[in-house]
Amino acid sequence: MDDRFVSLLSKDAILLAQDRPTLDVDVPEWGGTVRVREMSGNQRAEYEQLTLKRDQADADATADNIRAIVVAACAVDDAGEPLFTQADVAELGKRNWRALDRVFKVCIALSAATPKATEDAAKN
Repeated sequence: MDDRFVSLLSKDAILLAQDRPTLDVDVPEWGGTVRVREMSGNQRAEYEQLTLKRDQADADATADNIRAIVVAACAVDDAGEPLFTQADVAELGKRNWRALDRVFKVCIALSAATPKATEDAAKN
């Protein structure tokens, strides 16, 4: 490899990178559009743990509300700030299932957090 063309990143460059894309999801049931942002590394790890827990016989109630948990983690306002906190998850889970599922699916696709990807991560 020719070192003249390598651009090494600094810690600051990595930590300040705007590396989580967003997508807007039309949600007519809620009367508008929801912006979702790709999961962070921490959020993706939490999602994988919840998915694995849900697949086990001793799954708890938290894993049952996974759609609301993911939407709460990914939904942001126009400034990129989270719309919800974890305290909002139970109430969010009471919203229209079709709307919640539509936003959830975009969050999962944007974060490449498909069941196959989660399964592969668990194996590694």
